[in-house]
Amino acid sequence: MRRVPEPCAYERIIGLYEENAEAWDRQRGRDLHEGPWLDRFVALLPAGGRVLDIGCGGGEPIAHYLIERGFGVTGIDSSPSLIALCRRRFPDQEWLVEDMRTLALGRQFPGLIAWHSFFHLATNDQRPMFARFAAHAAPSAALMFTSGPSAGVEIGAWQNEPLRHASLAPDEYQALLAEHDFRLIDCRIRDPECGDSTVWLAQKT
Repeated sequence: MRRVPEPCAYERIIGLYEENAEAWDRQRGRDLHEGPWLDRFVALLPAGGRVLDIGCGGGEPIAHYLIERGFGVTGIDSSPSLIALCRRRFPDQEWLVEDMRTLALGRQFPGLIAWHSFFHLATNDQRPMFARFAAHAAPSAALMFTSGPSAGVEIGAWQNEPLRHASLAPDEYQALLAEHDFRLIDCRIRDPECGDSTVWLAQKT
């Protein structure tokens, strides 16, 4: 694994996704192996509620799944090209070009999801995100996100460039959830039934 300095890494990730938006959308799997976790997530939502999709990409397959089940979606992504894809595919939903690190919509949602997006942030940017999750969470809101399996930074490669994934320790994620009044419902480290993803599901108290 190659290492790149954390302060510059996320800025390059933003550019990498924007420059390769169509390639990313083509490569993004649609098999919905996330389905069992999404089913658990929506079971916590009120019928017809609105979900804040943080790092929504091109809206496939996560936002599509939610829309098909009657939920409204407000999707945010740092890539204007990916947001443009969402607007073409699902014009009745709300799509915003936003950096999650500075997210301040002034609204609360019954559901928040950050699937394979939040873990691109530097660890020092991940910690403040829990206050942003809490600020956008309605009472009893469901929160689901993915992380790495353990503390550290891993550098893979995509489009012949480094692509970084960072993670805090599981104990720290649990502490941050509790500190911001989220009750942990379940966490699976490297869930083999979900592509070895590490998934967190919590609910606002």
